[in-house]
Amino acid sequence: MMQRREDAETRRHGDKESVVINVAASSLNARVRVSRHQRLRHSRRALRFRRVSASTSLRVYISPRLRVSRLSLLSLALISSLLIAGCSRRDTSNIQDGGREINVAAASNLTDAFAELGKQFTARTGVRVVYSFGATADLAKQIENGAPFDLFAAADVEHVETLNRQGLLVDGTLAVYARGRLVLWIPQGSGAQVARLEDLTSRTVGRVGIAKPDVAPYGRATVEALRMLNLWSQVEAKVIYGQNVSQVKQYAATGNVDVAFLPLALTREGEGRAIEVDENLHQPIEQALALIKASAKQDDALRFRDFVLGAEGQSLLERFGYRKPQ
Repeated sequence: MMQRREDAETRRHGDKESVVINVAASSLNARVRVSRHQRLRHSRRALRFRRVSASTSLRVYISPRLRVSRLSLLSLALISSLLIAGCSRRDTSNIQDGGREINVAAASNLTDAFAELGKQFTARTGVRVVYSFGATADLAKQIENGAPFDLFAAADVEHVETLNRQGLLVDGTLAVYARGRLVLWIPQGSGAQVARLEDLTSRTVGRVGIAKPDVAPYGRATVEALRMLNLWSQVEAKVIYGQNVSQVKQYAATGNVDVAFLPLALTREGEGRAIEVDENLHQPIEQALALIKASAKQDDALRFRDFVLGAEGQSLLERFGYRKPQ
């Protein structure tokens, strides 16, 4: 079980008071970066967060008019934990001390595959990869708002092309790197009796997990498939939406939904049973990447892009269930 130690202290910073919240987790290797543009509502007031050095700390700047009680500090500590475990999380599992690093915004379906790919890339080049995983649309919005990423690996092509039209990407770097596969996942211990998609209408299935189709391409593909089978009208009332596919898997793994639609890449043998969704039922899940024009590390980001598109990167992605782009 994860053990967290959280403490907070109040400091002065110019004409503002800052609360530094330190979070330590024995099973969580993550550093939190929260954009200056992001806001978190607490006690109905907006608090501003920013990253503090390389530790798992959040500094909250608070107006002098806002009094901070011990209870407020404890609440802020809890909020910091939720930020770390949130939908868009930062993975630094392949980071070592010193040396160069790049920051990659990656769709949640890539969590497992890119973690392994990053380790291999670092071993070959000495360049470390820091990931921020989340829903494709959410990451694209962060890039539009100036988030300091060096490369964007999406779960579709459309969001990357939109950023490219806006002039936010490096010309000539947009490329399709994988084709995703959608499955219906029945976790171990689920009481759902499902052998095919049509069985989602049965009474044994109470809740169905789907990533939000407006922000997650795998969620959009799920709705398309269910509509093609004329099942959506019968299943929609059972749907529990997650912000991204990683969150949907967590819902299923913890019993909050009976079944979940996931990328094949996030499923593992022994964790449950997967029924692959016929690709003809939805638009192809082509996944694209590109370099961010504002990046100051374009040389290293380009090396990572080429590694993903090269033989070694493509072989690894195939092992995780992706198909080669057509």
